[in-house]
Amino acid sequence: MNSNKKDKLFQWIAGIVLTLGGIMFVLPFIWMILSSFKTESEVILIPPTLWPQGFTFENYKNLFENMNFAVYLKNTLIIVLFSFFGMFLNAMAGFGFAKYNFKGKDGIFFMVLATMMIPSQVTMIPVYLILNKLNLTNTMLGIVLPGLVGAFGIFLFRQFMTTIPDEIIEATRLDGASEFRTFVQIILPVSKPILAVQAILAFIGGWNSFLWPLIMANDEKLYTLSVGLSLLKSQYGGNFALQMAGATFMVMPIIIIFIIFQKNIIENYTTSGLK
Repeated sequence: MNSNKKDKLFQWIAGIVLTLGGIMFVLPFIWMILSSFKTESEVILIPPTLWPQGFTFENYKNLFENMNFAVYLKNTLIIVLFSFFGMFLNAMAGFGFAKYNFKGKDGIFFMVLATMMIPSQVTMIPVYLILNKLNLTNTMLGIVLPGLVGAFGIFLFRQFMTTIPDEIIEATRLDGASEFRTFVQIILPVSKPILAVQAILAFIGGWNSFLWPLIMANDEKLYTLSVGLSLLKSQYGGNFALQMAGATFMVMPIIIIFIIFQKNIIENYTTSGLK
């Protein structure tokens, strides 16, 4: 058997193995989504059915009428919006470290990077005590404030903005533009690749926020979707159809965003990494 036939045979085998692996990976998600439209009696059928015998939206109706998922969704969207605002602050900090010279810049930047080595679980108790002294526990501000800025985001923005030519910035300054205007009108448009990556990561992080809102919020009115889903599992552990609806509602936005922007995620992450 010559090398060309061996290569084709290997490609066919690899394709079949990857296809089967992909089907096995996607099948649980498909079953979860379809089960969210089933009745509870159909979900527990043995053998299980893949396609619903009769589509019903009763599970999703129960989520919003009996489980306060509308409140959880509102809180989650607020956290996502604050995450986008935090991304803007990260970009400003990255720009400062990339293009400004000030005393102790390198030392401060290394201190920022050092925080990446500390697990977030270690700082939760000190941060909670500080916010408690400020009377910010059980408030939305206390939930979103600690996550506004992060060392990883500052690092990525700083690394990308270092590659922007200084001549562009100097030209805008000579034209009389303020530093903030230079940042908004020149730096941010040039930084679209890293902004796209950070925006997607900010959305995913805000949408999946669970542990910190669970610690900070004593009132159910401040719970997020992740906390609400955990509450759903504890209160309706025997209602599998309702749990499938909650999980589908939680996961689908992230899947949709990844499907739409997967090319941009890979290309922009590669671009920002190379720069």
